[in-house]
Amino acid sequence: MFLKSLTIENDSVLIREIIFRKGINLIIDETKTSDLKESGNNVGKTTVLRLVDFCLGSGGKNIYQDPEFKSKNNTVVKDFLHKNNICITLILKDDLEVETSKEIKIRRNFLKRGEKILEINGEVIKTKDYPECLKEMIFHSNQKKPTFKQIISKNIRDEKTRLINTVKVLHPTTTDQEYEALYLFWLGIDLDVSERKQRLFAKKKIEENLQKRLKRENTISQIKQSLLVIESEIENLELKKNSFNINENYEVDIEKLNTVKVEINRIATQISRLELRIELINESAIELDEEVSELNVEKVKRIYEEAKILVPSIQKTFTDTLNFHNGMVLEKKKYITSELPLLESNLSALQHRLKSYLVKEKELALVIKRSGAMDEFQTIVLELNRAYESKGTFEEQKRLWESSVNQLAEIKNDLEQIDEGIDSLDDEIQQRVYEFNKFFSDLSYKLYGEKYVLSADKNIKGYELNISSLISNPGTGKKKGEMAAFDLAYIQFADKLDIHCLHFILQDQIENIHDNQITSILTDFVENMNCQYVLSVLRDKLPDNIDVEMFEILSLSQDKKLFKI
Repeated sequence: MFLKSLTIENDSVLIREIIFRKGINLIIDETKTSDLKESGNNVGKTTVLRLVDFCLGSGGKNIYQDPEFKSKNNTVVKDFLHKNNICITLILKDDLEVETSKEIKIRRNFLKRGEKILEINGEVIKTKDYPECLKEMIFHSNQKKPTFKQIISKNIRDEKTRLINTVKVLHPTTTDQEYEALYLFWLGIDLDVSERKQRLFAKKKIEENLQKRLKRENTISQIKQSLLVIESEIENLELKKNSFNINENYEVDIEKLNTVKVEINRIATQISRLELRIELINESAIELDEEVSELNVEKVKRIYEEAKILVPSIQKTFTDTLNFHNGMVLEKKKYITSELPLLESNLSALQHRLKSYLVKEKELALVIKRSGAMDEFQTIVLELNRAYESKGTFEEQKRLWESSVNQLAEIKNDLEQIDEGIDSLDDEIQQRVYEFNKFFSDLSYKLYGEKYVLSADKNIKGYELNISSLISNPGTGKKKGEMAAFDLAYIQFADKLDIHCLHFILQDQIENIHDNQITSILTDFVENMNCQYVLSVLRDKLPDNIDVEMFEILSLSQDKKLFKI
């Protein structure tokens, strides 16, 4: 799929129409950086990239929201988009050179509820179905993982993570399992087990945390040994009790009382187990809350600080990344706590049952007391009751242990089977990486005289993609060149293997690349490839030998802003 056009409209009034071409597409900011009074900010060159991203499913707030202080907005732009019912239309096309090739027309506005516009080819789409519809239409996949947004993340490099990382283009909190699903999809391997594998890992973590909690009270060995001792004690007490000559009715009442006490204990233990499960889930939720405020704050802050060193002009800030991270953590918390309503309902039912058995126990105790049984017999019965209660407690703990052990074993077995299925594809995976490297190493060598190599490495959590080069820590500009080589090589690779892909790359902040490499990318590489390279750039940051007018699709300045406001 290629970009054909992007239209900005106010109802029927056309504000902007951007026509894309095959090859290089330059969005030029005419601001002279030599003039200290002028600024290239807020003219809209990066906004074009974000409008494309908006049409492909992003929230769109980054079009007008302050990247560092979320409470601060560009109210002029925000009011313009909302109060004027600005509608964005993006048209994608299978082949720009074939008039009859398939097109996808996407229309979105910035309003909500009944005033919202969200259409694909004229059909109204529900917000929750929107990413899946695009994924099916563009990539011909109906699997839930990886998500559409994850798949296209490397095609739209306007945010911090995607501007400093070549393959680790998702949020820093993204799990290894999510990355594995994404990497395999990029290689043309679309598995139906990726979502299941991620859910199994989440369940595995809960069971492991439960077992850690249980182990603080008693190990399974301690429980089994305790049961043996208690059963021996019960046997001796039963012999003593049977030696008393008690009337038949009393004996029956005692048995009833024992039965009631055992049931009370079992229900109480089940209540305890449910309370433990609820507490464990709540603790997991608290841990995620702490992850929001403590652990990941430091981790993301370090990433931001490193990014500020590598990319001084970075637009996205630490707070921006932190808030995005917090949103991801809240989604995880929502998934973990989804079981709470059912658990709490079961807990309420058990508490109601317990209350009725406690009433029965009290009634039977009064009947037995009136029978005038001997004190010694009562003592034995009480000891026996306590023994049965202890037995019930340990039996429930044993059951809980064994249930958790069995569930964890099943989860691990399922994960092993999934991994075996993925591992069986290793030859195919490695062959596809080899095919990719033919293009990747060739482009990187032409750019820097070095052959970058992609590798698919297997670890305990799945496959990951890594890039190696002779320079262990390339500079910012060289990293941008590595990204360009990777992104362009991927399109060549996908075309060779008939893998459905987006044939466009949106790139911000290319100024960090040396003039020699910019020239090579623009004049030698992209124009000879089946792709589009859309760059937002200051005119005076481009090499002098670049024919800007030849590649320019939009010119902006302080006097000619994107939205004309």
